[in-house]
Amino acid sequence: MSDVSQPKDKEGKSETREPEEIRTDIEQTREELGDTAGAVAEKADVKAQATAKVEEVKQQASGKAQEAKEKAKEVTDQAAAKAKEIAPESAAPTIEKAQSFAGEKPLVVIGVALIAMVVVGRLLSR
Repeated sequence: MSDVSQPKDKEGKSETREPEEIRTDIEQTREELGDTAGAVAEKADVKAQATAKVEEVKQQASGKAQEAKEKAKEVTDQAAAKAKEIAPESAAPTIEKAQSFAGEKPLVVIGVALIAMVVVGRLLSR
């Protein structure tokens, strides 16, 4: 009858276990169950996942905005250099003012340039 209460090993032989071994197995199983429950709870937390996704998108947008700002400055600097090459010396102070403004507010300059391109495009298409 004592054979029934004792676990069997792979070969079907009775294996006696000490209470401390059983307690250790139980504790390990509880820890694994706790980890599994935590993982399931984390996957079920839609609000936390959405918040994490929003932060990720914010970081990407911030990076793209910085890239656009740097590109705008580069284009502005190139345009200013070209303007200095072809403009007469009397226009130098005005060009420097425009370059300074463009350096401070590159997005405004890009916006104005886009509007100008649209207007010129429409005038030429008529």
